[in-house]
Amino acid sequence: MRRIRYSVATSLDGYIAGPAGESDWIIMDPEIDFKEIFGAFDTVLMGRKTFEQTRTGAGAGMPGMKVVVVSTTLRAQSHPEVTVVGDDLEHVLTHLCEEPGKDIWLFGGGTLFRSLIERRLVDTVEVAIVPVLLGGGIPLLMPPARRAKLKLTRHRVYSKTGTVALDYAVQY
Repeated sequence: MRRIRYSVATSLDGYIAGPAGESDWIIMDPEIDFKEIFGAFDTVLMGRKTFEQTRTGAGAGMPGMKVVVVSTTLRAQSHPEVTVVGDDLEHVLTHLCEEPGKDIWLFGGGTLFRSLIERRLVDTVEVAIVPVLLGGGIPLLMPPARRAKLKLTRHRVYSKTGTVALDYAVQY
């Protein structure tokens, strides 16, 4: 069964993007095998705001991946290159997880993450903590949110940049 994995970079103070949505602070650590990371997924799941920020390239900036956009305002007919999911989110994601394939990457979006974790649809939370303090921006988990218990499954320290990667299983 496929898993939904929230895999994201965050600042030390808990932001996934700066105050203007910027991500220029994210370090491309030479020790991180990005090919391996991307190879674990064949589907990317994002909210409307993230989709609009990433859609400058083919396949919504995620070439080779199926793109699923969660939105109640986008029209599927206007975006035939992606799957737009509205009110039937839980049903669609449950069906997606049952299909054969690689894991599903929950990409960006603290609001979508909050919505999915509250519905018990997120399997893992994988954060790369970048050694920077942003002082504001888009939080890892948009408030208000319920408490979620996590179990550490893996950790790595990348000494060249000081980035720390932590992987957690969500315990429901």
